[in-house]
Amino acid sequence: MPRKPGRDKAANPDPSAADARTARQRIIDAFMGLLAEKPFEQIGLGETASRAEVTLAELRENFSSTFAILAAQLREIDRTVLAAGDGDMAEEPPRERLFDVLMRRLDALEPHKAAVRSLAASAMRDPVLGLALNRLAVRSQQWMLTAGGISAAGPRGIVRAQGLAMLFARVLRTWLDDDDPGHARTMAALDRALARGQSWSGLLDGLCAISRRVCRAMPRQRRGEAGVAADRRMG
Repeated sequence: MPRKPGRDKAANPDPSAADARTARQRIIDAFMGLLAEKPFEQIGLGETASRAEVTLAELRENFSSTFAILAAQLREIDRTVLAAGDGDMAEEPPRERLFDVLMRRLDALEPHKAAVRSLAASAMRDPVLGLALNRLAVRSQQWMLTAGGISAAGPRGIVRAQGLAMLFARVLRTWLDDDDPGHARTMAALDRALARGQSWSGLLDGLCAISRRVCRAMPRQRRGEAGVAADRRMG
């Protein structure tokens, strides 16, 4: 029986594609290793290539900057968390689902704790870097909200993701100093933060509802004003 083309391709993967994936991962691992040792702003592309044992041409083929390498690592963290989703949490309240998702994210970050500590210090010194990191964090938290079964769509979703990014950043400070393998302090800090965030989210929903009512009222008001103006012109 002849094989399907798709099966041939899977059975004989392109060696160059496999090499590219390997080089990409080596670059990310090398960068994270350097970040654990020194500030973000002191890491050069040359030493990253040297640590990863790739040429500058190979590094450039995969990444345009050290920040792009960092963004790729955060996407890997996102994928790790999303792939480890627990279907048993589907019936739990949103707060419990989100707690589970964010603890999985902290577990995924655990091997990179020194690098996260270094990056946090660099962000405190450099507001521009801090803003750039916030954009990445908001994007990641949109996925975390979605994984928790909470809508991250539209303007309200963006605001929710920004709030969750700020909440998670505060919890990270506790996590960085929590050496307990069970992460009891971190879990308590996350639970308290989510409790506060739940109240804030309720307020947000109320404000959004008010905003929608105002937006619906505005066209009616404009139509009324237009009618008055037309009556005056006709008079």
